[in-house]
Amino acid sequence: MQPAQNRPRRVSILGSTGSVGCNTVSLIEAEPERYQVEALTAHRNVETLADQARRLRPKLAVVADESLYRPLKAALAGSGVEAAAGAESVIEAASSPAEWVMAAIVGAAGLAPTMAAIRRGALVAFANKEVMVCAGALVTAEAKRCGARLLPVDSEHNAVFQVFHEEHRHAIERIILTASGGPFRSHDLAAMEQATPEQAVAHPNWRMGAKISVDSATMMNKGLEVIEAHHLFDLPSERIDVVVHPQSVVHGLVCYSDGSMLAQLGSPDMRTPIASALGWPDRIAAPSPRLDLAALARLTFETPDPRRFPALALARAALDEGGAAPTILNAANEVAVAAFLERQIGFLDIARTVDRVLQALPARALGDLEDVVAIDREARDWAQRFVGNGAAVARAASG
Repeated sequence: MQPAQNRPRRVSILGSTGSVGCNTVSLIEAEPERYQVEALTAHRNVETLADQARRLRPKLAVVADESLYRPLKAALAGSGVEAAAGAESVIEAASSPAEWVMAAIVGAAGLAPTMAAIRRGALVAFANKEVMVCAGALVTAEAKRCGARLLPVDSEHNAVFQVFHEEHRHAIERIILTASGGPFRSHDLAAMEQATPEQAVAHPNWRMGAKISVDSATMMNKGLEVIEAHHLFDLPSERIDVVVHPQSVVHGLVCYSDGSMLAQLGSPDMRTPIASALGWPDRIAAPSPRLDLAALARLTFETPDPRRFPALALARAALDEGGAAPTILNAANEVAVAAFLERQIGFLDIARTVDRVLQALPARALGDLEDVVAIDREARDWAQRFVGNGAAVARAASG
């Protein structure tokens, strides 16, 4: 679905108060005449949501936490913006008549709203990789059925998307996703065992939320991205490579059969991939810092260390197993990361917990979204049991 050139593009932002959402808002505010905002949603951040709504004037603003309806309604009094609350209202916002929807709700909670936008046949820009991890086959099938277009916003997938020539698919040998290596790229296992949440969220290159920052530190983020890339680009795991690139300048590459390797480069600034998706199929301006290649002088690459970063192997194994395995992987990881951030388990216990949950739950097929929700809930219950007694329980899995 492409907007008429003589009118603003109608947009909705699901998860507008997070990092990706706020960056999307800033790009829209830079050229307000190009956009008409239909709906904004947030999980609990009423203050930021109300401030955004007063500036962008959407028809609807929704807070997912039902207990915060009254504060949101009060904050929007006199603005003309309708206030709503609850999971069903978030889905209603996703179903609003927007041509372009940013799906940036963190975690599996973003699945139902994203599917609602897809079923409308919208252009769906998504920064929530967990949706594709949990239900990739279902999501891509529904997008095809409804005529929706999926626009990846993750910097790596957006990079590949920009240089992946569908008309030359037959000549594509593999794609490469880059990883910064996170804050513990050069740490030994003993140091990683003692890592604190503050250290884990201190990403050397990117400014991100706590959950995705921890995923980057464990490299689970890159494992989830391999699964996402499999569904987005219809490639098997063995044709999706990962390399560590500490400078975070090269974000993704596509390798062709004639020996050509096409790469997308840019500063580590999420406004670049967001702008790519927001303007698609055109290009729009973004204030991201421009690269100075001479000043960079050197770009380096290295192979991920599987011993210190087992999460990447766990994700590939889940992808190879198929069915519910990626859903289980994602749910267990979300619980384990939350437990680490709350200091219930140690840093290395995150991957150990995920591994243990994968071993505890048998493989099964996914029939529909109800299956995804049920399996996600079961995996979370198992993960909660394993983190309930602290790090010692999770360490038992490692012998």
